[in-house]
Amino acid sequence: MTTSLALCFDAPLQSWGTRSRGIIRDTTLEPTKSGVVGLLAAALGKHREDDQATERLAALRMAVRVDREGILERDYHTTGNVPTTEGRGHRTVVSERYYLADALFLVVLEGDPVLLEELNDRVDRPHWPLFFGRRAFVPARPLLTNRALSTEPADTVIATHPWLETDPDTRKAERLNTDRAPLRTVTDCGPATPRAEPRHDHPVSIARRTFRTRHILVASTDLTDEMIRTGETSCS
Repeated sequence: MTTSLALCFDAPLQSWGTRSRGIIRDTTLEPTKSGVVGLLAAALGKHREDDQATERLAALRMAVRVDREGILERDYHTTGNVPTTEGRGHRTVVSERYYLADALFLVVLEGDPVLLEELNDRVDRPHWPLFFGRRAFVPARPLLTNRALSTEPADTVIATHPWLETDPDTRKAERLNTDRAPLRTVTDCGPATPRAEPRHDHPVSIARRTFRTRHILVASTDLTDEMIRTGETSCS
């Protein structure tokens, strides 16, 4: 039996880096597999060194629907008194850090029903604090949606789950809009899928920072009247 878990990723700031080493800390435009697995491991209380737990979580199929595109922002950081590589004296290091402002995502995980049941029980009362890419970027509302656990495949959940937007003016405008823009989706797929793109963010070991490539399909789904129903809250 297929089992899926739908989560709401909403925060003023999020950052989902794939090349976050050195002086440039990037972010993708939607949650990465490695970032989501790290968040779920924290909810369950799994240590970074637990590669078996990482493998089990990473085996879940992930689909993301972008309910509100974030605004890409950049912070300019300077760090003083950093030792030089020669070990003599100190220097100032300049770094650029990118993040998403005001983004909103529906993240759907599909796979092991026992694991998803456990996540459904723990994600809103996590073992360790949860954050979206950086410790300061904490969730703005509960992660579990009101339709969190289901027996539908991830693709069906992505296409039918109520819109997560809560701003009443935005919802009203979209209800009246006869030419709505579709919602962007990013879904795990096989490497032979037409238009599949590689993403090197499938975690193998969080402690050792090792990853392998997965493949994703970037597409879209319609924002329907049914998804914008008046009066239904989107998160528990």
